[in-house]
Amino acid sequence: MRSLAAVALLTFALLTSGCASLLDQADETTGWSANKLFTEAKNAIADGNFERGIKYYEKLEARYPYGRYAQQAQLEVAYAYYKQQEPASAVAACDRFIRLHPTHPSVDYAYYLKGLVNFNEDLGVLGYVANQDLTERDPKAARESFEAFKELVTRFPDSKYTPDATARMKYLVNALAAHEVHVARYYMKRGAYIAAANRAQFAVKTYADAPANEEALFIMVKAYDALGLNDLRDDSERVMKKNFPNSEYYKRGLNRSEPWWKLW
Repeated sequence: MRSLAAVALLTFALLTSGCASLLDQADETTGWSANKLFTEAKNAIADGNFERGIKYYEKLEARYPYGRYAQQAQLEVAYAYYKQQEPASAVAACDRFIRLHPTHPSVDYAYYLKGLVNFNEDLGVLGYVANQDLTERDPKAARESFEAFKELVTRFPDSKYTPDATARMKYLVNALAAHEVHVARYYMKRGAYIAAANRAQFAVKTYADAPANEEALFIMVKAYDALGLNDLRDDSERVMKKNFPNSEYYKRGLNRSEPWWKLW
């Protein structure tokens, strides 16, 4: 019995060591330094192999959890997820970095990247080519993008990312206003005048100075007129004529031939 037990233990030990040896052989990164893991991860990302790059960064953080390489790896993982078009993972990685390293020299970039994740890069040239009405999209991503950029601009006014974030914020404000106007126009065409007026009024009050508010005011004028609310109609028209004295909407109405970003 003792002999059998000894044989069993020896066999188990051999199998265990054999499995460990195979695992070590399978993991090419065994014995890599933090610097090598970081370099190889960065090279993988540069080559477009985001999955491998993320794997290397995660191994780096697991094996060397302290120091500048681990901190930078967390930020690089967020960028890799962004390039891999995994927005939820990218935002989660940005939030984690901000939470763990609120005073890190690169925390401003974390806010900037978080804003970029939800910013629709195709709002400009691609939207122009495709003639797509981008106001029909769900504005949730635009709002989250705006809030991230706003946090960056407020907390880090001297950041090198602030000028670009500010420009994107201005763009997003009009996109959000245009979304509200799109909904208001939808209600207007279906005779839901109260809903149309309320949505247009929300755009004017919430997104002051947005170019889309020209149409919002016109919708308010038409909606209040249809409802027989003459005082509100006159007030809206007075504001519209003061801010847009030569508005084309008086001539063409709500039958727009150009998307809002072409009018801007």
